[in-house]
Amino acid sequence: MASGSGTKNLDFRRKWDKDEYEKLAEKRLTEEREKKDGKPVQPVKRELLRHRDYKVDLESKLGKTIVITKTTPQSEMGGYYCNVCDCVVKDSINFLDHINGKKHQRNLGMSMRVERSTLDQVKKRFEVNKKKMEEKQKDYDFEERMKELREEVRQWQHCNNST
Repeated sequence: MASGSGTKNLDFRRKWDKDEYEKLAEKRLTEEREKKDGKPVQPVKRELLRHRDYKVDLESKLGKTIVITKTTPQSEMGGYYCNVCDCVVKDSINFLDHINGKKHQRNLGMSMRVERSTLDQVKKRFEVNKKKMEEKQKDYDFEERMKELREEVRQWQHCNNST
């Protein structure tokens, strides 16, 4: 048995100089950012995330049978094809996850950041929604509503009388 005194260091683990490797990593990153001209590369400026201006078609292939061979192009294989990313996703839920995901949005040239709304934009949005609610209330027929209320009262009375 070895005792603690008079023995060599039995710690065989490698010791890493963290400061040295941190400097090397920073040096490598700065070299990667510089172009051949010697100018530093500007980070890619992407658009802010925005609403889709098209409807996602999930129902067109529903209930259809497709024969797939070895020579069938990838875009016609089973599942949902994303022409932006050139990939096939097997089901609709994963397809929606993909088109809302970071990789797809980057390929479209957008970042995942959303434009912050100003107070005026929020107020205008509330006004628009309030007008929509008022229009719905105007379209509602008064006589029809009274009939519904009378029926509800009759049902309530019938339930209370039967117990």
